[in-house]
Amino acid sequence: MKRELKIAIIGGGISGCTAYLQLKKHLPGNHDITIYEAYNTDQNATHADWQDGPTHSSTLVVGGGLGLGPNGLHVLQRLDENLVRDIVRSGYVISHGNMKDKSGRLLVRMDTTADPASSPVNQSTHVLGCSRHALWRCLRARIPDRDVVCRRIDGVIANPDGRNVITFVGDINTAEADLIVGADGLKSTVKRALFPEANDPYPPRYEGLVGIGGFIPADQVREHVEPGSMNFILGGNGFFGYFFAESDPAAPHRDAPYHVSEPGESLAWWSTYSADECPDPKTLDKDGVVRQLRERHANWGDPVIQSILHSLHVDNMYPTWTSPTLPKWERFGVVLVGDAAHALPPTSGQGSSQALEDVEALSMFLAHYLGRISDRYANTQDYTLAIRRATKDYEQLRQPHVANILKRAQQSQNSKRTMSWVEEYAMYWFMWVLGFFPGWMTGPVQAEYNYNVAEDVEGRLR
Repeated sequence: MKRELKIAIIGGGISGCTAYLQLKKHLPGNHDITIYEAYNTDQNATHADWQDGPTHSSTLVVGGGLGLGPNGLHVLQRLDENLVRDIVRSGYVISHGNMKDKSGRLLVRMDTTADPASSPVNQSTHVLGCSRHALWRCLRARIPDRDVVCRRIDGVIANPDGRNVITFVGDINTAEADLIVGADGLKSTVKRALFPEANDPYPPRYEGLVGIGGFIPADQVREHVEPGSMNFILGGNGFFGYFFAESDPAAPHRDAPYHVSEPGESLAWWSTYSADECPDPKTLDKDGVVRQLRERHANWGDPVIQSILHSLHVDNMYPTWTSPTLPKWERFGVVLVGDAAHALPPTSGQGSSQALEDVEALSMFLAHYLGRISDRYANTQDYTLAIRRATKDYEQLRQPHVANILKRAQQSQNSKRTMSWVEEYAMYWFMWVLGFFPGWMTGPVQAEYNYNVAEDVEGRLR
């Protein structure tokens, strides 16, 4: 009989919840899998339970909308077809992106559709725009409350000779686990276990950009927004974006990522611009931010932007943080996934999708090596070796893949910074020329959309 492993997932956000579901699906046998989350996220929790954690992905108040690429949706389809339907029903399917100048003139139209061959059901999957909380909620609803423990982690000790140890804030008791998955985000506590010699290993880096976002009633701008579009408006003093946030409840295919439906009642928007000093959300002058945003975009002719500015309401500001490249993602059965391993800038359009790919790859490698252990002759060392081989293979597969995406994102991020009028119109001219050769811009993005991490893992294991 195979040994039951103790697995701890630190962080109950998108990465942590998906890791739980993937491990439950893939691992042979029954294992004790526990999520440790600092905030109360059970089915009866209220908005107030999450208010103290505005930078945590399980909160109601974190950062508005996100785009989930076809590659991320394919990970979820392989996990649970019903889960994908629930997530798509909570958002809006996007078939193309429009790059525009600040007057609203189209510069480049970009296809956001994956090749049918990359889909588990052989259909052309589009990008999904949704709220971060809606995605998290669909995942969390599939996890029993008994497997999510509300405790704040103080530290993790990677043990070369036995089970790894978890310590808790304000508690002398500890927990042990054969495998610890660090899904605790940009300011990961688990990360310190990989670099015990450093006091603050590889701290997050502020990128000199801030973002503001929210939602407005779609009826205010419906005539100006093309169905199925995500719109990116470029200017010399910032960047603006918007897309419909959900489908019409009566749309017949609103739960399928292959169909663009009639839009629903709200429009998601965001603005990004340069800020030399990182703002403190706790002391944010909301009225000042609104005033500055209206001044910044006062001369932008796009009618949707002007409508948003007219009814503008700001709840928070989100600085753009990234993580330095880590030399390793695993050590003695402690492994990082998602933002804990690689916090990508928003310009990548792949933050959530790469986290989903991480946990599918890790789960598949673990399932492979654990499945090779003999029932009759297994010992503790066999399981330890299987976990360490799996986490090392995961690291070697995922590190270069994410590094390539980061490189592209860093190049495109400069379009959001303040520039001179000469630089601004040179950018417009360059984008206009690219409109005649859209493959130059969309080629790398399409490659990401068509990437199948499960096939890549299987290829490495043959």
